[in-house]
Amino acid sequence: MAFMSHDPTVNAGDIARLAGVGRAAVSNWRRRHDDFPLPVGGTANQPLFSLPQVESWLRRYGKSYQVSLGDRVWQRLRAAGDLRLGELVAQVGVLLTEGHSGLDPELAALVFELAERHDPLTAYEFLIERYLEAHSRQLSVTREETADLMVRLVHTDGGTVLDPACGVGTLLLAPRASSVLGQDLSGTSARITAARLRLRGVRARVEAGDSIRHDAFAGEKADAVVCDPPFNERSWGYEELTGDPRWEYGLPPRGEPELAWVQHCLTHARPRGLVAVLMPPAAASRKAGRRIRANLLRAGALRAVVALPGSDLWLLRRPAAGERPPSDVLILDATTDQSAVEPAWRAYLEDRSDQTVRIIDLLADEVDMTPARHQRRDDLGRAFTETRDRFLAAAATPPDLKVLDQPLDQPVTTVGDLIKEGLVTTVQAPPKMAADGGEVAVLTADDIAHGTAPSGRAGPQRGLVEVRPGDVVASYSSVRVMTEGGFVLGPHLTLYRVDARRLDPDFLAGFLRAAGGRATTGSSRFDARRTRLPRLSLADQTAYGEAFRQLAVLEDALRETSALGQTLIRLGLDGLTDGHLQPQS
Repeated sequence: MAFMSHDPTVNAGDIARLAGVGRAAVSNWRRRHDDFPLPVGGTANQPLFSLPQVESWLRRYGKSYQVSLGDRVWQRLRAAGDLRLGELVAQVGVLLTEGHSGLDPELAALVFELAERHDPLTAYEFLIERYLEAHSRQLSVTREETADLMVRLVHTDGGTVLDPACGVGTLLLAPRASSVLGQDLSGTSARITAARLRLRGVRARVEAGDSIRHDAFAGEKADAVVCDPPFNERSWGYEELTGDPRWEYGLPPRGEPELAWVQHCLTHARPRGLVAVLMPPAAASRKAGRRIRANLLRAGALRAVVALPGSDLWLLRRPAAGERPPSDVLILDATTDQSAVEPAWRAYLEDRSDQTVRIIDLLADEVDMTPARHQRRDDLGRAFTETRDRFLAAAATPPDLKVLDQPLDQPVTTVGDLIKEGLVTTVQAPPKMAADGGEVAVLTADDIAHGTAPSGRAGPQRGLVEVRPGDVVASYSSVRVMTEGGFVLGPHLTLYRVDARRLDPDFLAGFLRAAGGRATTGSSRFDARRTRLPRLSLADQTAYGEAFRQLAVLEDALRETSALGQTLIRLGLDGLTDGHLQPQS
């Protein structure tokens, strides 16, 4: 059974844009016209339609529409499938910069026409924007505001800038540098970055490969280093790199790969050169990294830790020979006001900051550099209020469920029966995956459990299972409906692909999750094929599916509010005991 058309696809928003109407009009067309094209992919809530079928329907009903040349090129790229999309976008970059590529001649002609109508840079950035939107969950892209801030803090005009984990080049597009160096694990991303820089006329060298294991720029120095490295990469090379000379401040613990990235960046900075690295907030306080943080402070290498939304920004300076280290470090919480960072950093560099912490005090304690812990006392009340507001905003509403005196008596079926009837197809990933090359994003069991983007990487091999929007993916303990595609299924995961015309994926996921949760409390081994669920119309399934989806959102919200709640409690205790807060009378 085919689940996806090979035609270019569009979603409801695309159709509305083509026809010059609102999304509500598209919803009305689907309800009122039985011959409106059926979805060929996507999910029940975010269906995808065949572009040729939609165009034919619009012509049949006399609806005016216009497909821009840029959309034509993009839809041709999308038609090849999500797994090939990045490589095709990279080939477009090669075509626009070198005049040749392996693209289909007809597609290449459309790309050249788009570049002539606008200009090569504008044409390519349009496609990059669409690519990033399509793979927002799979591609780790630094927020534009944060990228600009990082560059302003560490770089002046001219000189050389390095990003050893450059992704699609976000951090390398901002600086006005005389030369740029970049490296990324993904060859596809490296080629995209190289094309974006060449189209801007920037002199650049961009290499593919693992920067930590296989440094493409060993021995080279840059005036500034910027980096948004991957977080929580456990297999970063601890065993094989134990004696690496880059570890000037201590061997990074196995579970602290971010401290390997920090020292890697410092190695590539010239004396007095500045480094900006985004770090997970826990890196400022984890016990395992205490010795390295202390050594960075003693040497005068670590100059600032700034809390931003979702991550911390570490600002470092490569010590020069014989230079006297500073006596204090800037620690700033800018989670609610990022505009305060640059003035605070300039004030620190000019030795006039009032937001510093004495290094000797940090060394005498746990070397805990968590910005919230060092919150200025006169800002404590504001921090409490802002955290409380975020806590309340993060809370989700449970579904409104009707209470029945007796359970419903409904005809039932099993997942196994649905598989036999062709409503569900099950697929499992290979038990082992080759990690060499790291070109393919892999969804792991941890990603399913925490609702995060795919964090694994795999090299090309047979048997990889592409995940598509609307697929239900289950581990031993978690079940989720995928809203994005473009990555592959990881080991120990099972994929359930439904016929969206007859079965709602959230409906199936809810019953699988409930059955799995009941099985974990008993002694019998869970067999998903025996999961029982009622036989309902698609409309009734959708209603159940929405309730299950709301419960999943509630679970994710509880995880977020738990972390915010701990911060709220600490701020409340501090404020009540030091006089910055008092009970409401």
